[in-house]
Amino acid sequence: MSAKNSGRRLSALSTVAAGVGGVVMGVAGWRAFRRATADRELLPVGRALITGASSGIGEAFSRRLAATGFDLTLVARREDRLQALADELIAAHGIRADVLAADLARDEDIARVGRAIEGMSDLTLLVNNAGFGTRGSFAEVSLDRHLDMIRVHDVASVALAWSAVPKMVARGGGGIINVSSIAAFFPSGGGATYTATKAYLNNFSEALATELQGTGVKVQALCPGFTYSEFHETPEYEGFDRGQIPGPLWMSADEVVAESLVALLGEQVIVIPGRQYRSIAIALNSPFRGTILKAGRALRKRWHSPGFAASEGRLRETYEDGRN
Repeated sequence: MSAKNSGRRLSALSTVAAGVGGVVMGVAGWRAFRRATADRELLPVGRALITGASSGIGEAFSRRLAATGFDLTLVARREDRLQALADELIAAHGIRADVLAADLARDEDIARVGRAIEGMSDLTLLVNNAGFGTRGSFAEVSLDRHLDMIRVHDVASVALAWSAVPKMVARGGGGIINVSSIAAFFPSGGGATYTATKAYLNNFSEALATELQGTGVKVQALCPGFTYSEFHETPEYEGFDRGQIPGPLWMSADEVVAESLVALLGEQVIVIPGRQYRSIAIALNSPFRGTILKAGRALRKRWHSPGFAASEGRLRETYEDGRN
């Protein structure tokens, strides 16, 4: 090969490398720009109503949106914590923030929040975040608790969206974020109603997003995995040890919210925060689906059923007795 030809090839390779590098840098820069400006681009700044706003992901949404200039209506059961958060955000950001104490397991409270939404002229974002979990097998958890979960996760989300959509469509824009869970992809023992309610939220969100195409109203089902919050600090999760969950699976509420708001810029409806969880979701569509589901169900049963260790021990003893 002549030195001249070699020089031409090196020059061509350098040009290609420079072009690829430029594209990569351009994409990275665009993504960084979109992340930095996500909150201001996603919707006209108006009012956001957030359920389950007193802690965890709901509180993180409240703080992030207040910092962007959104006025807030904060909904949860604990009025004192809501008011403290509202006062803090008003002082820090000069926004308006209202508090609406409500228990979304009660039909009358769902209706009351729905009426409040219908009376708002500036609502641009609804975040259906309220939710809870239970421990124990299906029959061990009381029927009332199962029905409360369906009301909080699904009935309230549908009712509040129904109240919000007409005015959002009339104004030509808005957004609805239904906080689902990665558990929606793992129907399992120890969480039969929980995983079912979250799967419903995903299906509902996709169908509603399809119906609202062209109206300017966006719908998202946010599917976080293990998130540092007060979710596992209720009496039902007494004795739960976060150390049982591998460290890389945990995310902060701020990380979850940041990914949600960036995704609201696009057309994606099912949003899974965290590369680790997106990888799991992708793998569920691979030949390894059965193995992954089996492992996920076993782990969920171990972590979420207070009687699992004891029953497992009894089964082992029975098995050993049968062998002897």
